[in-house]
Amino acid sequence: MWLGGSAAPVFLLSGARCALRGFTFVWLRGSPRGCRLIMASGGCEAPERKDRDPGCSEDPQEQPLLKGGAEPSGKQQLPAREKKQAPVPALSPTSDGRKKRRGQVGERFVPPPKKRRAGVSFSEQHFAETSYYFEGGLRKVRPYYFDFQTYCKGRWVGRSLLHVYSTEFRAHPLSFYEAAARAGRLRLNEQPVRDLSVILKDNDFLQNTVHRHEPPVTAEPIRLLAEDNEVVVVDKPSSMPVHPCGRFRHNTVIFVLGKEHRLKELHPLHRLDRLTSGVLMFAKTAAVSERIHEQVRDRQLEKEYVCRVEGEFPAEEVTCKEPILVVSYKVGLCRVDPRGKPCETIFQRLSYNGHSSVVQCRPLTGRTHQIRVHLQFLGHPIINDPIYNTAAWGPARGRGGHIPKTDDELLRDLLEEHRAKQSLDVLDLFEGDLPPGLKPTSDTFFKQDLKEPASTPEEPNQAVSLDLDTTELAPREAAGSELKNKEIDPLCEECRLVRQDPLPQELVMYLHALRYKGPGFEYSSPMPAWAQDDWKED
Repeated sequence: MWLGGSAAPVFLLSGARCALRGFTFVWLRGSPRGCRLIMASGGCEAPERKDRDPGCSEDPQEQPLLKGGAEPSGKQQLPAREKKQAPVPALSPTSDGRKKRRGQVGERFVPPPKKRRAGVSFSEQHFAETSYYFEGGLRKVRPYYFDFQTYCKGRWVGRSLLHVYSTEFRAHPLSFYEAAARAGRLRLNEQPVRDLSVILKDNDFLQNTVHRHEPPVTAEPIRLLAEDNEVVVVDKPSSMPVHPCGRFRHNTVIFVLGKEHRLKELHPLHRLDRLTSGVLMFAKTAAVSERIHEQVRDRQLEKEYVCRVEGEFPAEEVTCKEPILVVSYKVGLCRVDPRGKPCETIFQRLSYNGHSSVVQCRPLTGRTHQIRVHLQFLGHPIINDPIYNTAAWGPARGRGGHIPKTDDELLRDLLEEHRAKQSLDVLDLFEGDLPPGLKPTSDTFFKQDLKEPASTPEEPNQAVSLDLDTTELAPREAAGSELKNKEIDPLCEECRLVRQDPLPQELVMYLHALRYKGPGFEYSSPMPAWAQDDWKED
């Protein structure tokens, strides 16, 4: 074929196409080099993290990254390739312009990222990490060892491991990570790393083994409301998150359903706040999930909540259309503000006992904390709301949007109020999340000298000998006795603390998802005890 009177362009194009047949260009997100040429036979393997807990933030600064802050997976090995093939070491330039293969003596080999399997779900190996026990009306998780894992992000390339831990993973003081490195708890590409000045490269794989403690939740069971070939509907208890996030992993609806009801690979169809109880739906397949999410986008679903609020709520129907602005994504703190997103909630009083009212709530939009913020604005906050019914909001407690302080002052005062009450768990936070002015000043524990064993030619860089097996915990007879019944991890802050357990009623907020309705289905749960006409306040 002739083009423009000459066969040369066609010939060149044909030759180039043959030369590139074994290669492909891919765009690697987060890579400082952008488009990269790789072997087509290996496929495009973007630097994805494996077994990512669903629902957790992608950014370490947006999620309380506890006990080391990197991505959790529960595995202590790199993800396996879907196809076995001989590794092809990459070529890198030398000072004299020649190429050498990475992995030679004197140069750290960085393995290519592994392709994350589609539809990753929690397995029996994840469920077997630890076990539950019940005490004082609470469901508790025995402490366990766990790997936080992540691939190197693009913004970390060229920075030292010390810089990354000090700026991105602020769950602990830097002295903790230095001690963890000396103990062999930090690994880079599967190898213990003790020199935190090492410079990170693209595709580096970071791991941090920690001794993990989870906050307790109420011992109230998860009740199955309905189950068929498409969906599972449960009555979620208050205080339990839907999916692993923050400090919670096993004390979540997803894990309890998997461990106790053998229900796996579930797709959450909607979210409930950790302190909110009630109807929660899961799809059993991705196709069902997409179908119902499309109905959500088309606003074909109706949700109905019930709550108990301060004072005498108006007898007539009340509609609130105040826009809501997020003040802090980490805390989940919101307020009414003209710059916020539009939203609408319809309220109807059901009863009044002389002190508080039971109110039916129908949110027509789905903003964060929408019902709670609108009730606060109306001057009738939920009576035990730990965020929107506190002294941090000032004398009016946010009624009418009157907040006599800046957003930073509001956030600081709220954190200080909960820190003083030792109730940061209610906000899904811990001491390491606090601003510098509110953090404890002592970190001397981590400044102790963990001696490095002498290196020998036979055993170079021997790791500090630490037992990474968790001793089984016996249920406590009294607060604090647990520490005497198990081996204490030498690097674990939580092992050195004796926390007073919350009372079960302190983990319950009076907000309940009563009904969830859509095309061809309607599910409802029983009215909670605090919403009954004969309920009496303590």
